[in-house]
Amino acid sequence: MKHIAIFASGNGSNAGAIIEYFKGHPSVKVALVVTNNPEAGVIKIAHSNKIISAIVSKNALNDPEILGRLLTALNIDLIVLAGFLQLIPAYLLERFPKRIINIHPALLPKHGGKGMYGIKVHESVLTNGDTETGITIHFVNEHYDEGEVILQKATAINAGDTPETVAHKVQLLEHEWLPQTIEKLLQ
Repeated sequence: MKHIAIFASGNGSNAGAIIEYFKGHPSVKVALVVTNNPEAGVIKIAHSNKIISAIVSKNALNDPEILGRLLTALNIDLIVLAGFLQLIPAYLLERFPKRIINIHPALLPKHGGKGMYGIKVHESVLTNGDTETGITIHFVNEHYDEGEVILQKATAINAGDTPETVAHKVQLLEHEWLPQTIEKLLQ
């Protein structure tokens, strides 16, 4: 059995899609949800699905003894960043080489980097006059949104689109492609 840890900072819609996709899966299990936000909706999603959750401070995230021990104890094979707004520390990158992935709500390298998350990304896409946007699933390295691309999927920007309508289109792509990509990586 392969074990996934999902790191999220917000409502957890991608975490929910991943958890739903792998319910009853014969060889993949979501074993842990980690958040840096004690008010994050992802905590309720984890609890309602009887998944262990951990709220980690910045100090705990950066302490190999605290988070490292938990990941080891749960036999985590893959870490999935699903709206996690903290930079991943070097010890985790070393311990999980090419086993930490992120989903970004735009077609990188455009509209990425520190501070580019959520609605800010979609506002940037529209301000830039892009004709398409989408998702990028990539391996995580020591910089925000700069790791090797695993998958990109695009959707058109239409006249009259707002940041909210773009967010909805992108979220549909996220929910469809992130769980499938995780499954392929773990096979």
